[in-house]
Amino acid sequence: MLVPSERAALPSRITLTLLALLSLAVGRARAQERADSEGPRAAPLFDANEPLDLRLTADFGAIGKERGTTKHDYPGVLTYAGPAGDSVSLNVQLHTRGHFRLRTCQYVPLKVDFPKDQTAHTLFAHQKSLKLVVQCRGGQGYANYLLEEYLLYRAYNLLTDLSFRVRLARVTYVDPGKKDAPETRYAFFMEDDDRMARRNRGEVFAQQGVVQEQTEVAQMGLLAVFQYMIGNTDWSVAGLHNIVLVRDSGRVVYPVPYDFDWSGVISTPYAQPDSRLGITTVRERLYRSGCRTAEDFAPIFARFNAQKDAIYGLYRAQPWLEAKRVKQALDYYDEFYRIINDAGATRRAMMTLCPGH
Repeated sequence: MLVPSERAALPSRITLTLLALLSLAVGRARAQERADSEGPRAAPLFDANEPLDLRLTADFGAIGKERGTTKHDYPGVLTYAGPAGDSVSLNVQLHTRGHFRLRTCQYVPLKVDFPKDQTAHTLFAHQKSLKLVVQCRGGQGYANYLLEEYLLYRAYNLLTDLSFRVRLARVTYVDPGKKDAPETRYAFFMEDDDRMARRNRGEVFAQQGVVQEQTEVAQMGLLAVFQYMIGNTDWSVAGLHNIVLVRDSGRVVYPVPYDFDWSGVISTPYAQPDSRLGITTVRERLYRSGCRTAEDFAPIFARFNAQKDAIYGLYRAQPWLEAKRVKQALDYYDEFYRIINDAGATRRAMMTLCPGH
């Protein structure tokens, strides 16, 4: 039986309990709202930048012979060291991908399919299928090219979330059917198209014929200036060539670039500009977008200026990239920054085809 003081305290206890439950519910709702606004996480693979050490075992002799449009799946085993130092092994499926690099490179570009029932609570949780960008050939020169392309993705990440996340890896390739010793080379995983789109609260819009003027103006300007900065002309929005389009719920379309190995800042031996562009080497910059005024360029240039130190820092912090390649890249970027911070140079380089300029 409750004494009078206990009876008096009862409503307040109930009230406090209800308030606590209400606060908990509100907290959960707000947390879910934040999660929804941020989009699905890219999963643990892309939550860090430390290079991975991986072992990939498969019949690479057979995989390397697939250079055409027919793609076969090959079983493989991907192994890495877990956080406790234990060995984690995943049974994966491998197949070739790509076009030019598939025909040209010594080592074929790969796509890795992950079994959902094995990846839970691993580094590859929530990943279904990922591109693995590999070195085109062996040797330090091609290692430099791979590392520099990886850094271009990281640089674009600094400028916009509408970009592909990447994770560098040192991959040891093992072919049980060959007597050759295992080889270790650099590679990097690329975020899946659909996951990148969902992270940005949109969906992939695989529609050819969408011209630049039909995409979101600010994002198109940012992309075009970035391609100019790195000296890349190997892209087309309308042709979906090295471009993925993301469309949001309001049907606004955003372009997202990938494949930067033909960039002038890297200058791979196989990179050649399209003869129709009027430039003779990929080292020559060419602005390939619509007319923009100085006022249009101002906020775009401001973003590049704000991230200049961070972009340069990516190169200076990459220990496996040869020092001469770091200097070459930063000298190339110095020229870009001189252009965007000089009104006359900007007009001559990026506004020559616009009326009144």
